[in-house]
Amino acid sequence: MSGLVNALVIVAVVAIVIARQFRAQPIDTDRRWWLLPVILAVMALREPGVLDAHHRVESGALLAVELLTGLATGAGWAWTTRIWTAPDGVVWTKSTKASGAVWVVGIGLRVGLYAAGTALGVHQDSAALMLGLAGTLLVRGGILVRRARSRGAVGPSAPAYGDDRRPAWKESV
Repeated sequence: MSGLVNALVIVAVVAIVIARQFRAQPIDTDRRWWLLPVILAVMALREPGVLDAHHRVESGALLAVELLTGLATGAGWAWTTRIWTAPDGVVWTKSTKASGAVWVVGIGLRVGLYAAGTALGVHQDSAALMLGLAGTLLVRGGILVRRARSRGAVGPSAPAYGDDRRPAWKESV
């Protein structure tokens, strides 16, 4: 796939994810939450330009840092997301302001990585960014599903880092 198609896929996925994260949503622990990250990873790994042929070591180091950034962003995002159980037993989730801060920091780190790669003369393909996004979504989904499954019975909200503990605003569904 061309870099333009990868860029469009990345922008579309990020736009959908960011738009949905601040709305209250039920968590379905039985669905295949890992499917989108796996598809993104497969699309990224099919690309021949994941590593720069002329700067393999630098390119590999940047890719490793990109993946670590993605995993840390996913974990931070998941742990700053508020989870609660409705009276009917459905577990709901909604991102907090701290989740937005995690996204801003993650994007800033990725911009910094891109700038560092450019300064080193490393050709950077969008496949690395797509692989990092896949890691972000995979870790976030895994942690949220685990938190939701541990909720079990009806109870008060699960604490989220940065949550101001006000009652959640419910959207009409």
